Amino acid sequence: MPEIQKEESTGGKQLPAHAKVVVIGGGVVGCSILFHLAKFGWKDAVLLERDELTSGSSWHAAGQIHTISSDPNISRLQSYTIDLYKEIEETSGHSVGMHITGGFYLASTPEWYDYLKRERSKARYMGLHQEFISPKEVAERHPLIDPKHYHAALWDEQDGDVDPSGATYAFAKSARHHGAQYFTHCGVTAMSQRPDGSWDLTTPKGKINAEHVVNCGGLWAREVGHMSGIHLPVQPMEHHYLITEAIPEIAGRMDSMGEAGRLPAGIDYEANIYFRQERQGMLLGTYEPKSTPWKIEGTPWDFGHELLQPDLDRIADRLEMSFERIPAIGNAGIKDMINGPFTFGPDGNPMIGPVPGMKNYWCAVGVMAGFCQGGGVGLTMAEWMIDGEPSIDVWAMDVARFGEFATPDWGTIKSSENYERRFVMTFPNETLPKGRLQKTTALYDRLVAKGAVMDQGFGLENALWFADGADDAYEEPTFERNRSFDYVAREVKAVQDAVGGIEIANFAKHEFKGAGARDYLNKTLAGYVPKPGRLTLTPMLTEKGRLYGDLTVACLADDHFILFGSGSMQEAHRRWFEKDLPSDVTYNNASDDWHGVALSGPKSRDLLARITRDDVSAEAFKFRDLRQTFVGGVPVILNRISFSGELGYEIYCKPQYLLRLAQSIEEAGADLGYRWYGARALMSLRLEKGWGVWTTDFRPDFNAVESGMDAFINWKKDFVGKDPTLKFREEGVKQKLVTMTIEVDGIDVSNDEAILKDGEAVGYVSSGGYGHRVGQSMAMGYVATAHAAPGTKLQVEILGTMYDAEILGAPAYDANGANMRA
Repeated sequence: MPEIQKEESTGGKQLPAHAKVVVIGGGVVGCSILFHLAKFGWKDAVLLERDELTSGSSWHAAGQIHTISSDPNISRLQSYTIDLYKEIEETSGHSVGMHITGGFYLASTPEWYDYLKRERSKARYMGLHQEFISPKEVAERHPLIDPKHYHAALWDEQDGDVDPSGATYAFAKSARHHGAQYFTHCGVTAMSQRPDGSWDLTTPKGKINAEHVVNCGGLWAREVGHMSGIHLPVQPMEHHYLITEAIPEIAGRMDSMGEAGRLPAGIDYEANIYFRQERQGMLLGTYEPKSTPWKIEGTPWDFGHELLQPDLDRIADRLEMSFERIPAIGNAGIKDMINGPFTFGPDGNPMIGPVPGMKNYWCAVGVMAGFCQGGGVGLTMAEWMIDGEPSIDVWAMDVARFGEFATPDWGTIKSSENYERRFVMTFPNETLPKGRLQKTTALYDRLVAKGAVMDQGFGLENALWFADGADDAYEEPTFERNRSFDYVAREVKAVQDAVGGIEIANFAKHEFKGAGARDYLNKTLAGYVPKPGRLTLTPMLTEKGRLYGDLTVACLADDHFILFGSGSMQEAHRRWFEKDLPSDVTYNNASDDWHGVALSGPKSRDLLARITRDDVSAEAFKFRDLRQTFVGGVPVILNRISFSGELGYEIYCKPQYLLRLAQSIEEAGADLGYRWYGARALMSLRLEKGWGVWTTDFRPDFNAVESGMDAFINWKKDFVGKDPTLKFREEGVKQKLVTMTIEVDGIDVSNDEAILKDGEAVGYVSSGGYGHRVGQSMAMGYVATAHAAPGTKLQVEILGTMYDAEILGAPAYDANGANMRA
């Protein structure tokens, strides 16, 4: 049975009146952040814990550690966390109880084998030490496992386990070694913010003023957030694991071999179990197929070192399968049955970083895999607070990936879904069913009736592709090309030969007004800020020269601009814009204020001319022009720009006018071959042009020179990130974004596949798919500069098979851009 550790009382210490940072919550995440802040120089850091350290969910965690994650950068941070344990053990003098046994990920179906092939491909370019082993080798390394159930296993030498309480205290004591302080039995009971942005925190030991606060409340993250008017969409979930009595085979191995006989850790995806050795028995945990949210209404402040009543019936089917696959567990008695609450986020990843709309308020919550991720979260948070940005892209954990749509109710629904799918495969083409219809446009019912297969992005429903009516709108999850392939080809054909339309409500719109707006944007954006009535494309960079946005700038007047960009990044960009906004500039995230339709194709001008009184001829309305006018009888912002590579227009209107606009387009385009198209067609169209998209090809992991976005920079002005970007340009970069064709049929890349030269990984795929206009499988990816020249022959690994690829020197379709400028 897990036990909570207690240290000497901190009751005699005087709470300081002020601190640079106050971290709220003494679990592994809070203690890791405290340690990293102090280690990196912010020694005036204080942690406040309502009870003892670890007294939330840290003390009863299973403590299994591994590197695999769906996001490569989270995998990197998990690897960092595991490597860090030795350092904090030495610094603190406190044992973390770590056993690096290695671990395997077991594939009992062909589909799970394919999944692991994808993971192995990621490991190649990440430099992680993972290799496939046979079922026979699995049984040799772990004799309790019956190998007949498995096709293969992916072995990772870095996996193992730690003592949760020991690891947490090692972080805390190491933080103290570097100059930080922590106080137990000193919970925060109230918070208020001063005009200067600092925070006053009330505790039983007095008040403390902090320049920054960090919510690491764990089970109480929601309650801590409520003190400042924040509603975090996290949900504690009940979670079971069991510990067996001593197993004779394990006892015999340990007696004869000592620590060398310790068994590896493992995960069996189909059985939905994780397991490891615990003393002379086994620990086995599972995620139930029907989750049990705990304390939806809020975590009681007096909840202490308590466990919940186990319910074996909820996990009986998982136990039955595990007993078949590891028979010794079924034969052993159960020593302890643990059911304790852990906090989950809507997509299973942590929520960390500065909270949008708040000043000097940070969070690190929903870190349910705290002993895999806690070190990496601490590193990232300290870098972000001290340096202004993390050293790697942590979008998969950024709290800004959720907006106001992520209500507490929605958070409970999605967190429950994620819990139930913890070891359930999500295919590249799969959409998840829960929490849907959270945000819709006026066209939702209309498009669904026409056969739209919908997905959800930043809470908003948007069309992926169109079938032949609602009854035909389905597809099976798969790694290979699916039944949408021919439908998407039909949409692309319409755009290429006639005219197509796609909803664009899911693009972000950032509105700036004021006398200082142009000067502010000139400094904030690296590219050209246009004159009234014109559009430009520009990168936005961090102080260190990393990409932080690719935005289309629309100048409606000298003091009025709208920036169009990534819908998923809208709150992150809001946070970026608001942090140093001048007094003579107003900003508004206007994403929900403007919906619309983009027209694309050689007949798009003909269609547009039928529904507007304006002259939209090529001479009167040039490429990258914009105007405020009327289209389809409604007021709009009309942009002559297209992400399809064809002649095209973006028509933005207020939401209440969208249905009328769409009806006008459909009626006017009926004899022109008008067809609705979705995101998959758009991704195919842009891929043939070699245009990157945010969160895949463009991210803060890359700079403007690596990504090719330096072509849009105005070097004649000063802008954020100019000096490091000049240095990148002058000294050269180690990798470049390239577009490739791949000789493959029946399957395409999705992302994160390894790119190889002579058997060695030289890069990875950032995005890809099929180019329907050119009839070719394609990919974009980052490749070592030495291998990035046009015409270079490479290979791409797709589900364990190597396919020949070639780097292109120009867009595969309409290389000179004549179509979109027509």
